[in-house]
Amino acid sequence: MEDFFQHFLRQSGPVLCLDIGSGTQDALLARPNLEVENWPHFVLPSPARIIAQRLRELALLKRDVWLCGRNMGGGFLPAVRACLESGRRVYATRAASAALNNDPERVQALGVVLAEERPAGTVPVHLADYSAHAWSTLLRAAGLPVPHLVLASAQDHGYQGGGHGNRTVRMNRFASMLAANPDPVSWVFRQPPAEMTRLQTLHESTGGPVADSATAMVLGAMVDDTVRKRSFRQGVTLVNVGNGHIFAALLYRGLVRGIYEHHTGMRTRDELLADLREFRRCFLPTEVVQASGGHGTAYGPLCEEAGGYEPTFVCGPQRALLSGYGQPIAPFGSMMLAGALGLLWGCASICSAGQPAGTQPDKA
Repeated sequence: MEDFFQHFLRQSGPVLCLDIGSGTQDALLARPNLEVENWPHFVLPSPARIIAQRLRELALLKRDVWLCGRNMGGGFLPAVRACLESGRRVYATRAASAALNNDPERVQALGVVLAEERPAGTVPVHLADYSAHAWSTLLRAAGLPVPHLVLASAQDHGYQGGGHGNRTVRMNRFASMLAANPDPVSWVFRQPPAEMTRLQTLHESTGGPVADSATAMVLGAMVDDTVRKRSFRQGVTLVNVGNGHIFAALLYRGLVRGIYEHHTGMRTRDELLADLREFRRCFLPTEVVQASGGHGTAYGPLCEEAGGYEPTFVCGPQRALLSGYGQPIAPFGSMMLAGALGLLWGCASICSAGQPAGTQPDKA
């Protein structure tokens, strides 16, 4: 695996890999001619958490705000609601409002006023999942090179309009991907599908390939030799207990056979174990998961030779929810960098097939 990475990096130069979650953004600067263990890495507050903190500060200062910039993760929505409840006014450009909801009418129903120009007396708050300036400043301050390529992952619920719920859109997309090509490498996009509005914006900002955070997690788990080799002998279950979401996948011979998603705060240990038991049997319908507040499930064609997917590998910052259950994984010794390493492996695999890695990023 390390030789594979180095071959790619000698061609690409330094690569910044960003796995953007709801609580943290986990970053890895992959550099040629350095061992993986010596690559600089960072576990930083997520962009949504940074925005939420800024909004709370402005609310305490009794300032009105104007959200500008681009679509990004909407984990700061509670902070927006808190601003409005405290009597402060919140404005947003149409582009920035997509971080709260893709439907402008729903954004306005929250009490947010759409405004393309900054209203007098407001403090602008710039929204973005990725800032080239911020990252180049941080890396230069640490004496590190600016990357030649940026890879990024984030959770994208998707948007189709017409009253389709984003959870349904997301799980339908996973079902389509499982049917079309269950190889998770194919889920790393040089150009994301149109309904993946957050990843579209992220790709425009970085210029590089992007993936859903679920894809990055699966690929990151497969970077671990134990997981990869075991999955070629029998079906295994991968579980990532993140700060905001729980994601699980059924994996056999390098292919994804099923997907499960829920909210971390909505599952007790016993409830999650019960869900996983039914999920492994492909008996857990998406409607049941959604009825309990989760995203749902999606399955590929039944694969009897995979067995019961009993071997279970667990990662994620909230993995203590499953303490003592399954086997923890930490590719190259770092559990928090599984997603970033997965992005690197996915992109390197694409490029080894002769496809270009990225495009020119937007100046914005």
